[in-house]
Amino acid sequence: MTPRIAFPLLLTLLGGTRLSAQRLVTRREAIETALAASPRIALARADSAAARARALTARAYPNPSVSGSYSKSTPQGHVVFDLPLESPRLRGARIGAARASIRAARLQFLSERAAAVVEVDTTYTQALATLARFRLSRVTAIEADSLHRLTIARRNAGDASDLDVDLASITAGQLSNTASTDSLTYMSAVLTVQTLMGLSPDSVIIVLADSLRLLPLDTSATLPAGGDAADTPPLALGIPAAMNASAAPSGPATMTVPTPSIAAAEANVQAAELSLLRERRNVFQWPALSFGVEFHDPTGAENGLLPLVGLALPLPLFNRNRGPIAEAEAERERARAQLAGVRLEVKQRLAEGLREREALRAQIRRDVELVVRAQRVATRSLTAYREGASALPAVLEARRTAREVLGQYIDDVAALLIVNTELRALTQTVSPAP
Repeated sequence: MTPRIAFPLLLTLLGGTRLSAQRLVTRREAIETALAASPRIALARADSAAARARALTARAYPNPSVSGSYSKSTPQGHVVFDLPLESPRLRGARIGAARASIRAARLQFLSERAAAVVEVDTTYTQALATLARFRLSRVTAIEADSLHRLTIARRNAGDASDLDVDLASITAGQLSNTASTDSLTYMSAVLTVQTLMGLSPDSVIIVLADSLRLLPLDTSATLPAGGDAADTPPLALGIPAAMNASAAPSGPATMTVPTPSIAAAEANVQAAELSLLRERRNVFQWPALSFGVEFHDPTGAENGLLPLVGLALPLPLFNRNRGPIAEAEAERERARAQLAGVRLEVKQRLAEGLREREALRAQIRRDVELVVRAQRVATRSLTAYREGASALPAVLEARRTAREVLGQYIDDVAALLIVNTELRALTQTVSPAP
């Protein structure tokens, strides 16, 4: 088979499906629908709402209290108004920890969203690969059945033996079973896409509208300028410039910032450190101011309202907030360990992804050439068999080789698309909060 014929065959296998009876769904539509229905996105959104609620609690002032009492001793009536006082340093640490939790929740939402996009995009690509595999199996099964009929005709004409007929029959049956299995695999992959989109998985109601073909965008994923994303400086999330003056590098205002997963882990560390600061400042609580009036002296010695002023001073004799401090320290160490693990994981996946991408590019270039050659050999062997110049086993071997080469090409294209998707997600950056 010539390249002019082989390349249309590749495009046919990798192209999208056009069935009017079912809903056509593009990759972008699948991603957008899945994001709206994703449970992990809903959980991250709920965590963000909870963080905002905790910030409201942190900004709230303690409520005053009023108490009334009666005694037999004069004056008999007492009305006391208690006003808790609060340390500005403790209040600032509490509000700062709440704001850091909001930033961490926001970045975690972005990280979960990016992970959901990768999951849907990868599943869509895998479904396209199973579709291409099914098409290949269906075509080869039809061709094997045609070869089986040709072998029977040649046997009836005295040019082939019963052994050739049996061999062609076995091959046709095996390829028919393979096509059936690939059909079920494709349906399962489409149902997985439907499930991610929040659609019913009872039956196939969508058709993949996109194709498995490589585009220029699919081969352009590169590392950010200046190194890999795991080595970028920490993200300054809403911290005043004066607080970061010692840590900020000199140079242009623009700089590479971390990926959402790394930025979220860094924000968790910052929130844990501020929570620890809050608990340490909560050892010595501020006093409560009391003022009120006393009244009603039956003896008549004191008339009117008598003023009452007091000060309640907490004494940290039995509780110096050691438990909450120890818990906050443990949370800080956990956040630091999580940040180190995320950085290593991103760095490892980036290195692996870059190597896989280059290897897959080289494999695909070889696959295209091998597909052309294998199809040419299969076509020529079939022609030779029709003319009686070749035996049936040579035809079957040539067609099997062509089928395996085409299958390898499909797998390599799908793998490259998936690697490019992961690399784009790993090199995606987030901007500092204003």
